[in-house]
Amino acid sequence: MWALKKLNPYRAKVANLRMTQLNEMEEFCLHAYESTIMYKERMKFFHDKKILKREFKSGDLVLLFNSRLNLFPGKLKLKWSGPFKVVSISPYGVIKLESEDGTQTFKVNGQRVKHYLGTTGERHLIEQFSLKDSPIPAPTTE
Repeated sequence: MWALKKLNPYRAKVANLRMTQLNEMEEFCLHAYESTIMYKERMKFFHDKKILKREFKSGDLVLLFNSRLNLFPGKLKLKWSGPFKVVSISPYGVIKLESEDGTQTFKVNGQRVKHYLGTTGERHLIEQFSLKDSPIPAPTTE
């Protein structure tokens, strides 16, 4: 032990340097932890600012977001189905919906529905034709 003290005369300086480095590293970790907390709070604020508060009443017409379409993505697939009629609303955001014909009722999360802005009148089929039966005659080559 005596030989080790004789070989390293700056042992106290090195010990002090090592302690200051450890303290600086601990301060750096604390600063990083605080900055991540501040970042999360800011991101939560901006996210919550974009959330729309939707108020539904019994009897409203709503559209339901179909999340299963994400499995088979497609440009022309509709993501909203409906309209459905709101039957009841629970205090924690669960909404009980009824189909248009009144045969099915089911419960969904209130964040998956939005107000239906269409008309409530009758729907009529104006004209339907197949693409195979084209109204334009095919050009003939003579």
